Amino acid sequence: MNKTAIAVTAALALLLSGNPGIAKTTATVVSIGDGDTLRVNSQGKVITIRMGCIDAPETGQRPWGQQSAAKLKQLLPPGKAVLVREIERDRYGRTVAELFLGNQSVNLRMVQEGQAVVYRHYLSGCAATQNQYLRAEAQAKQKKLGFWNQSKAVMPWDFRRGQQRNN
Repeated sequence: MNKTAIAVTAALALLLSGNPGIAKTTATVVSIGDGDTLRVNSQGKVITIRMGCIDAPETGQRPWGQQSAAKLKQLLPPGKAVLVREIERDRYGRTVAELFLGNQSVNLRMVQEGQAVVYRHYLSGCAATQNQYLRAEAQAKQKKLGFWNQSKAVMPWDFRRGQQRNN
């Protein structure tokens, strides 16, 4: 295979792996679970979606978890149409996806407003836009928006790990 063919194949693979413009389906919001989980009706079937590439504070991380859930509910109230770009299925069977209102990523907006953090361990699902996520988080942190407006922020994954040890 020549260098041009390899370059074209690599570029196509990158685009298909994380391009927000590929394979979006329309769904209707049914309910919000927390700041990064919701239920939608997609083609007559209600499914749970875990928002990809981000992690929102847990409900027990007061008041940050409640604020994050309230922001998501404000952005995506029940009945709102949303575009879903499926990334994968997680170990719980949930659809992991990036959500869009028009061309605006709701996942990215949650990070921009300090209502979620970048989930670096799973950022590959948003490969085409990962730098936007990282810049948005850095700016929210610098401006002390939302979750970042606390002296000692406990990341959601660390909070969950602590909860598991206590149970």
